[in-house]
Amino acid sequence: MQYYYGSQMPLRVLDEAEFWKHQEEEHTVVIRELVGSLEQKYVKALKEWEKEFAKAHHRVIRYIETVNRSKGQVSQALYQDIMQLISFCLQQSEQFINFCRIIMEESEPISANPTAKVVLNHIIVESEYFIGVAQTILYQQ
Repeated sequence: MQYYYGSQMPLRVLDEAEFWKHQEEEHTVVIRELVGSLEQKYVKALKEWEKEFAKAHHRVIRYIETVNRSKGQVSQALYQDIMQLISFCLQQSEQFINFCRIIMEESEPISANPTAKVVLNHIIVESEYFIGVAQTILYQQ
């Protein structure tokens, strides 16, 4: 986490979202690279997840830039937009966790690869960590 935000919650939670959306985007590549024989339907789904995480990541960056330009004077409308974006990011992470659990259960190449299972469990834990940290920041308000 970066410390340019001081005590400003919008920047703090956006900073976490910026980092973790990029991580999740990279995780889709890690899974594809680790399990070369992954079923095509999961490869396709992971590529779509990668695109969606990239979109969310770029949206978060735009909001960080907007908040920085406002010099800490976040309007109620901007605050609500940020909260909607963070809510979306949290839901996206929850859905990705569910997707990872599904492919761990249903993909034969993953179920036959102990390393892939460990990596997927680690990826799940990291997305759960983002959810927990973001919720902690939001509830401190």
